[in-house]
Amino acid sequence: MERVCFRMQVDPARIDEYIAVHRQVWPEMLTALESTGWTNYSLFADSAGMIIGYLETEDYEAAQRGMDRTEINAAWQQSMSPYFAAGGSFDEGPERLREVFHLEDQLATAPHRTRTAPPQQ
Repeated sequence: MERVCFRMQVDPARIDEYIAVHRQVWPEMLTALESTGWTNYSLFADSAGMIIGYLETEDYEAAQRGMDRTEINAAWQQSMSPYFAAGGSFDEGPERLREVFHLEDQLATAPHRTRTAPPQQ
């Protein structure tokens, strides 16, 4: 399973509206995401309009191509474009972040280890 994290910038003046829209995403969009392999998908926002997205998928590029082929994605992206800084959109390329640590991966490959108690104060 591929873990994907990305960031993008929403106009800070419209962040509350952006969040409100995402409280009830169109059912057809939810179905499209699910059917094209987007799982465990979450968006996080700060007050300055920074959006961090996370998802898990078998193949991120294939999942993106699958969404590109849906009519609902085109309509959703058009409806979302006014929220993005400088009139951008998700399809114009969120910046993918590089994963540098994953607990479960390291635990699975770690040699047998002994636990040490934290220092006493």
